[in-house]
Amino acid sequence: MHPTTNTPKRSRNKWSLDVNLKKGESRLELPAPPGYAREQPSIGSDDAVASDDGGTNLIDKKSWEIAVGPIKGLPMNIFIMYMAGNTISIFPIMMVGMMFFRPTQALMGIRTTMRMLENSSQYIFQTFLYFLGNCLALALAVYKCNSMGLLPTHASDWLAFAAPIQQLEYVAGGFAL
Repeated sequence: MHPTTNTPKRSRNKWSLDVNLKKGESRLELPAPPGYAREQPSIGSDDAVASDDGGTNLIDKKSWEIAVGPIKGLPMNIFIMYMAGNTISIFPIMMVGMMFFRPTQALMGIRTTMRMLENSSQYIFQTFLYFLGNCLALALAVYKCNSMGLLPTHASDWLAFAAPIQQLEYVAGGFAL
């Protein structure tokens, strides 16, 4: 007996799809794949209008993702600031440098970024939110510099520019009697 003729048939999964042609079938008789529609919606039909609304909604959704992006990065920056500490060493300095560089670079290229949002229905508000998020990131970097002591905020930081104090009395050494 041949081993292949005696093997039992495997039970098919309900999600399996048999794409092989059976005897007597042609390609035209095969059912359409799941999710495929043979009819194309006409330009004036309700389906075409619904798909256009879906495109508008997609544009608005992606525009909001771009606009809220800088604000979504703030919690991560706060955590990185906490982990870096307030000491003056290479790691915290690099973190502060990147916290200044990224929002500054984004603000310099705001015109290019906002061109992507022009088709959105809430363009002005999204632009303002993007600008505000980058300004908050810069303010966070300035706060970190202040907490590290890198900003000259005390009078002692400006001693090089202060006029020397005029002495009112002079004391000279003498002889003991």
